Amino acid sequence: MMLKIGVPSKGRLMEKTFDWFGARGITMRRTGNEREYSGVVDGIEGVQLVLLSAGEIPRELSAGRIHLGVTGSDLVRDKLPDWAAQVAQIAPLGFGHADLILAVPTAWVDVDTLDDLDAVASAFRRTHGFRLRIATKYHRLVREFLTENGIADYQLVDSQGATEGTIRNLTAEAIADITSTGETLRANHLKILEDAVIHKSQATLFAARNADWNEAMPAMDALMAKLGLARPDGLNPA
Repeated sequence: MMLKIGVPSKGRLMEKTFDWFGARGITMRRTGNEREYSGVVDGIEGVQLVLLSAGEIPRELSAGRIHLGVTGSDLVRDKLPDWAAQVAQIAPLGFGHADLILAVPTAWVDVDTLDDLDAVASAFRRTHGFRLRIATKYHRLVREFLTENGIADYQLVDSQGATEGTIRNLTAEAIADITSTGETLRANHLKILEDAVIHKSQATLFAARNADWNEAMPAMDALMAKLGLARPDGLNPA
């Protein structure tokens, strides 16, 4: 059995992943045209490249259909309940940095911290008869963060498009989203709460705990040796 490694199928994440492995003597490249999600790995035997969207990789790791995967640490933590029981984090790769944050309108001049947000949320519910809405794609991470910080008077609304625009469109009062520079937030007249960085994400190499490792383990050990990394404990043989 080949060792299957899932890599983002396009954009800077794919390019940076290829560069990261290439700097360590392992060449990854796409084959065919842009519509064909196929590729090859040179520089090591027994490794198969699987091109997927970054959002699909946590699911494929959890299901054991790939042995290794490169994706954002935010996606693994948000999409997989009890994520550490399903995947092992091998190494952060040093690119794809972004912070998952809470942001509110800059017009809320007295709201700078989570305590301020808590007070506003309580007042909002009393005034409007429904809970303050926070638009996000990251429901699990945001809910856990707000629970840990004792904030209850809110509701999460799903955002699959431009989250920053939900406040202008009157479908939410605050947002929780990924940002790397903050420029889009500022352009939409939003500010990040001072103590509301929910997760600092970056591209990370993960291993699937429940994949079939029996025949793939020799290739895994060879790959880890070439990358200068330790094989994580708890990879279950079938």
